[in-house]
Amino acid sequence: MATPPTDWQELTRLTGGAAFVVERVRLVGKDIAIEGSFAPPQLARLSAEDQVFVAAFLRSHGSIKEMEQMFGVSYPTVKARLTRIAGSLEFIEESPAPAHAAVLEQLERGEITPAEAIAALESRS
Repeated sequence: MATPPTDWQELTRLTGGAAFVVERVRLVGKDIAIEGSFAPPQLARLSAEDQVFVAAFLRSHGSIKEMEQMFGVSYPTVKARLTRIAGSLEFIEESPAPAHAAVLEQLERGEITPAEAIAALESRS
């Protein structure tokens, strides 16, 4: 027996993989709404099938062996799909490069001015 689609699966089906922008967000249980132009997170832009695949991979704690059994496919098939999905995602750098970190630390300690920090960062780019 198939389970009914969730809201995100229905949204993915409706958009047909086309890019979309969220313009209104309402907090559940609150009388608060925010309007603007919000791009959905990268994972939400994946196809419904790829979202299910990524969720299954996380639930299996990254076990390709479990993924093989779950989806009835071979190791190379799982790896190829993960590689394809990973290739469609932008890498988000969570921390600055070490050289930039040093400049930011100097700024934080008050050793250089914001203008000097900007100049130093621009010269290293």
